[in-house]
Amino acid sequence: MKEYDLVIIGGGSGGLVVASAAAQLKAKVALIEKHRLGGDCLWYGCVPSKSLIHGSRIAYQVRNSSDFGVYSNNFEVKFNEVINHVNNVISTIEPHDSPDRFRGLGVEVIFGDGKFIDENTFEVNGRQLKPRNFVISTGSSPKIPEIEGLKEVGFITNEQVFSLTELPKSIVIMGGGAIACELGQALKRLGSEITIIASRNQLLPKEDPEASEIIENQFKEEGIRLIKSAKAEKVELIEGKKVVSVQGEKLIAEEILVCIGRTPNIKSLDLEKANVEYNQQGIKVNNKLQTTNKKIYSCGDVIGGYQFTHVAGYEATIILQNALFFPTKKVDYRVIPYAIFTFPELARVGLIEHQAKSFYGENIAILKQDIKGVDRNQTEGKVKGFAKIITTLKGDILGATIVGESSGELIHEIVLAMKNNLKVTNLTSIHIYPTLSEINSKTALLFTKQKYAKNQTLQNLLNNFFAFRRWLGF
Repeated sequence: MKEYDLVIIGGGSGGLVVASAAAQLKAKVALIEKHRLGGDCLWYGCVPSKSLIHGSRIAYQVRNSSDFGVYSNNFEVKFNEVINHVNNVISTIEPHDSPDRFRGLGVEVIFGDGKFIDENTFEVNGRQLKPRNFVISTGSSPKIPEIEGLKEVGFITNEQVFSLTELPKSIVIMGGGAIACELGQALKRLGSEITIIASRNQLLPKEDPEASEIIENQFKEEGIRLIKSAKAEKVELIEGKKVVSVQGEKLIAEEILVCIGRTPNIKSLDLEKANVEYNQQGIKVNNKLQTTNKKIYSCGDVIGGYQFTHVAGYEATIILQNALFFPTKKVDYRVIPYAIFTFPELARVGLIEHQAKSFYGENIAILKQDIKGVDRNQTEGKVKGFAKIITTLKGDILGATIVGESSGELIHEIVLAMKNNLKVTNLTSIHIYPTLSEINSKTALLFTKQKYAKNQTLQNLLNNFFAFRRWLGF
């Protein structure tokens, strides 16, 4: 008889969802974590970064309030108090992920750094656990580049940003992805001079180029320096100052922030002994989230793919059914939304334009509506951005990108339509005026307008119809 139904290795988002639900289903569950429950999302990612971003947006609004006829005197940012706000938010949310809560649900919480000793056994704190199934959800850590002098001179990652008590006067950020852009803009708005070194010729290189350009222009407007298609070559400490060499230039900065990507947390697990295959991207899984050892499942950042808290939570629900009952449920990544919380925000689901063209050729419709055409955006003075929906010629939604105010909220109407296989024309239902959500109905309406514009027969028919009515005199 197995002692446990499930042993979960890693107490981040995915592992906590599996542990909580499995325990409430009366399965016997052990949850192993080497540090503290909550994972990157609670301590170094989603929760603290969005708290910091919120503070930085308020600072930006106050600093620019004169645009709306509101003047503020004695403007000041107290960075330590901003960080206090971040820590207060973490403290408020943390009890939901606390060991006491999970023990109260019946989960055995074990703190320790363990490893597999064979295909059926995980050893931690001298104990050997042999469950019916395992779940590996150990997450990821910041990837550190091999740059001469970087480790010797010192740097920070997102894991140290929220522990700062003083804001560095200047920061060089290595990386042009979501973390680099979100933190770079936030720290600039709070008072630091920011230089971003991006290896590609586009910030946020996975996104629609037109959307990325909107954000790049906003960064430049706010005084963030961008060095694209470049990589730091060397880091030195000269007269007590950190110096980064890039493209023949020496950048002097008080701090260096490394945000070049993530690496899976697998080194100490001895996966070879468990017959679990992996590569640099993470643990290999099938569409049921089983590893090459069918008794071991895996989810979240550690398997690569979509590295988002909500995706780890979704994957956890797949594992819950497959590992506790019968392995019949498969993951479906067709409709995965996410947002990048810069200003303006960038939200996306499904394919972007060049991906759709590679699959469907020219047999697609591209519906693009500028946000400045939405009256609510005009009233708030937030008119930079657009919505773009990609569809088949029959109106099936293939993907969407929204860049603009609150796009992370606005995208969900399109997500719901995609998930339920609704045509884009369903988005033209009545929307409250004036709201930001009108962007969706206005964009969707372009599908009908485009079809009409291309249908010369219909246009001729209507012209003749109204000409005939006028001739008849009514």
